[in-house]
Formats: sequence, C-alpha cells, structure tokens
Amino acid sequence: VQLQASGGGLVQAGGSLRVSCAASGPTVKSYGIGWFRQAPGKEREFVAAITWSGGRTYVDFVKGRFDISRDNAKNMVYLQMNSLEPEDTAVYYCAAGYPRATMKQSDYQYWGQGTLVTVSS
Repeated sequence: VQLQASGGGLVQAGGSLRVSCAASGPTVKSYGIGWFRQAPGKEREFVAAITWSGGRTYVDFVKGRFDISRDNAKNMVYLQMNSLEPEDTAVYYCAAGYPRATMKQSDYQYWGQGTLVTVSS
C-alpha cells in the first residue's frame, strides 16, 4: 500500500481547506485510513479515521469542524477542515491500517509523506 497526501497550504484563521490522500495497492480498499498531524515541536497526534465501510472517528478537538470521507472507487480519502485555527498548523499525514483504523499510531502499517497546513492568525 502506498499513500500520497496533498492539498496543504496557507489559509487564514476561520477558513477552510481540504487535504487528500491517494491510496494505491491491490488490497487498499480493505484498509482503514487515518489522518494524523504533527505540529512544530510536538508529537504526532491522531486527528480522524475512517474504516473501509465508512465508519468515522474523530479526536475531540476537531469534532464539528473536520469531516473525513472516502471514495473507494477512486481510492481517495479526504479531510475537510473548516473553522481552522492557528493551532491546527501542522504537517498532516495519512496512514493505512489493517484490520482496524483506530486512534493508535501503532495500528497503522503504511504512512504517506505528509502535507503542510499553515493557518495564519
């Protein structure tokens, strides 16, 4: 499984941005996909995850602001981020986990290279 994250950029506080994760591999549709982020000087943390059947999990501080979705026909997973705050500035990574898409980084076997999201105040 290979993952390619894209769509990062600079956005003002209160704005929106959508990051994408392109997944490839013969069994990728059976994997759960998670989004994690790492802010400067901080550890990488869980943001959201979606199972192969569409079940969603979010960390508390993005609930109501972020939405994760997937298009299995295109092997794409999206993270729509609304009401962005400067604290959301980070490198966002997508990861693939089998059999579960959880909040634990150790449950993910494959990682993309990350895309930088910068939120200005």
